[in-house]
Formats: sequence, structure tokens, C-alpha cells
Amino acid sequence: MSSTSERQLELVRSLSRMGLVELRAVWAERYGDPPPLRSVDLLRRMLAWKIQLAAMGGADGQLQRALRQSEPTRPALQSGTKAAREWRGVRHEIEVVEKGVLYEGRVYESLSAVARQITGVRWNGPRFFGLRQAA
Repeated sequence: MSSTSERQLELVRSLSRMGLVELRAVWAERYGDPPPLRSVDLLRRMLAWKIQLAAMGGADGQLQRALRQSEPTRPALQSGTKAAREWRGVRHEIEVVEKGVLYEGRVYESLSAVARQITGVRWNGPRFFGLRQAA
């Protein structure tokens, strides 16, 4: 094993002793701005994977294709699906249409865009309308 590989392996081992601040510092030093994660475990795993991948020469085309194919896809809501949510005493109803989400006579790109229109802040649309559990 080369000394570079040994250093990479030691760095990966040291990640288990680091907290969120230290993990973000390692990420920033190696890769730029860290992702806005609050999960120490997830950030640690992502860092370990990136370090190991770099030590092995990167991802070849076959691995990249396999990773893209394994990405989870969200089930699309069927056209005609209706949902409602009461927000600050007002009932808001939507209907999924072929080109997006119909709300108050206007078609929006997504449920999240409708939720933002209703609340004035960014929301996960499916969560706002009760179609997904909170994390």
C-alpha cells in the first residue's frame, strides 16, 4: 500500500472521532463548501466514500451509470389527484393536472411552488399537503 493510500485510510478512520464542525472543515478543505447537512453520520459516510473513491482513482463510467440508475425515483402523482390543507383557518385545495398543479385557477410547476404561494416561505410540497411524513 502506498503512503498516499495509507494517509487516506488513516483520514477515513479519523472521521469516526469527528463531530459535525470538524467534518465540515475537512469537507471544506478538500472539496469546497460542505453540503448543508445536520446529520453527522451521513456527512461522515459521504466524506469517507469521497476520500476512498479518490484514493482508488475515481468512479469509472460503469460505476457512474450504476449509481444514476439506482437513484430513487419519487412516484408521480396521477393527473386528477386532489389534496387539501387548512392553513391559518383557510382551506386550500389543489388538483394535479397534466402540466402541473392547479391552485386557484393557476397552474404551478409543483406542490412546493403552491405551498410557497400559500405560506410565503419554502416548504416541501408533499409534506405541506400531508402526502409525505416529516423527516
